[in-house]
Amino acid sequence: MNARDRLAEIRDNGSKVTPDELDRLWAELPTLRPEDLIGTWKGSEFVSGHPFEGQLATIGWYGKTFASLTDVTPIVCVDEEGNRYANKEWARGGASLWNVEFRGETTATMVYDRRPILDHFKRIDENTVLGVMNGKGVRSDDDRFYYFLLERE
Repeated sequence: MNARDRLAEIRDNGSKVTPDELDRLWAELPTLRPEDLIGTWKGSEFVSGHPFEGQLATIGWYGKTFASLTDVTPIVCVDEEGNRYANKEWARGGASLWNVEFRGETTATMVYDRRPILDHFKRIDENTVLGVMNGKGVRSDDDRFYYFLLERE
């Protein structure tokens, strides 16, 4: 089964997956350019046992908005009335998009303005990308990354 089909199957079956499988699927996907991310994206996470799981849900995370390469809202949330807003406090500001090398490949990467965090992206299909969070304080004790999905709105 190819990476795109397997990721769809994981999503359809409750998003439960091992960190090793996410690493393998990441390696199989093609890179993308920062320009490919322009737009609004709805996010979701995997159930892989990473300690960061569920933290974004506690703040009502909706996804990300890439207005341009230098104007990124990294954490878009939804309030109790269903209104979207930029959670700049949690994100500590905005972000920008760059080409960054990760695991030997150069791919689109969101760089937080005031956090030591990088979100690298690879293409699943035209409207879905796999993200992996990298940086200080986001890896698990056993050095695993936090993976998530973004679907184009």
